[in-house]
Amino acid sequence: KSIGILVQGGALGTVGSAMASKYFIVVLAIFSSFAQVVIEASSWWSLGMNHMNPMNPVQMSEVYIIGAQPLCSQLAGLSQGQKKLCHLYQDHMQYIGEGAKTGIKECQYQFRHRRWNCSTVDNNSVFGRVMQIGSRETAFTYAVSAAGVVNAMSRACREGELSSCGCSRAARPKDLPRDWLWGGCGDNIEYGYRFAKEFVDARERERIYQKGSYESARNLMNLHNNEAGRRTVYNLADVACKCHGVSGSCSLKTCWLQLADFRKVGDALKEKYDSAAAMKLNSRGKLVQVNSRFNTPTIHDLVYIDPSPDYCVRNESTGSLGTQGRLCNKTSEGMDGCELMCCGRGYDQFKTVQTERCHCKFHWCCYVKCKKCTEIVDQFVCK
Repeated sequence: KSIGILVQGGALGTVGSAMASKYFIVVLAIFSSFAQVVIEASSWWSLGMNHMNPMNPVQMSEVYIIGAQPLCSQLAGLSQGQKKLCHLYQDHMQYIGEGAKTGIKECQYQFRHRRWNCSTVDNNSVFGRVMQIGSRETAFTYAVSAAGVVNAMSRACREGELSSCGCSRAARPKDLPRDWLWGGCGDNIEYGYRFAKEFVDARERERIYQKGSYESARNLMNLHNNEAGRRTVYNLADVACKCHGVSGSCSLKTCWLQLADFRKVGDALKEKYDSAAAMKLNSRGKLVQVNSRFNTPTIHDLVYIDPSPDYCVRNESTGSLGTQGRLCNKTSEGMDGCELMCCGRGYDQFKTVQTERCHCKFHWCCYVKCKKCTEIVDQFVCK
């Protein structure tokens, strides 16, 4: 029957062919846009998630014998510029993964009592669609992950894990007492900062967007927050010293440059998150503050261009996971309290058994022995 129709009416066949062509083009366009979303969603952050997997190619030392190509081709989420750096510095990639993992864990710690708790999803985007919005939360995530890479690279240099760097060569601080020695093997923050800037910023720097577009504003926002994260690590590094002398007399001290504990970095960035500045593009294509009455943000501050989405309810389009099922604190009036965490929906109560170490005693010599105590406690989850 279909052959008969095509033979009898050439015009009808032509119309059908045209409609089929249009349908194919529409399908192709939809597929292309979907593929673009998938590509845009992938990120080098996935190295931090893969790092938890023992089969992660970053962890497999035998790939170095084969060469850079197998390793770099197996790492998802890298831009073209990042892949080139991977080829050149393949021994660095394990520590890029460690830095990403450090940033992700710190993000989850800092936001553990918030409606958005830095949850990860099971794909190469790591945080899901929520990162496609230029919000405060996105600003913090970019900053803390960039800071994590500086931290991991600086420490890897000091520990002799990388072929292209070693101990810090930072100049002796001017305020260090004259009789104290400046030496030891400090964290190489200079190298960590430079390599983190080169690697983390590569994706944004290789993109070219139309001046004045939303994409160009988002690019500038990402670069600004990456730098704020790196500078936080750099600025919090401090001098550490060790005493020498007979019976601990501390007649001599050796000092070196040392990274701050990363929790201190996370706390500092969380404060910057709370005071982050809302920005917009001006006519010259530069980010400027929405409210000019406030102080202009510096390179050390976090900036954002979009309001935060509603994190109360699950929303596939924004990537919000909602707060249903989240634990809350019935007695707290803060963000972890049931009233705020559950967004006024109420909460359910249930009982759970908790086991803890108790009645611990020190025994000579030298161990501590504890008993196990169990108790039934009330817990509350959002409806």
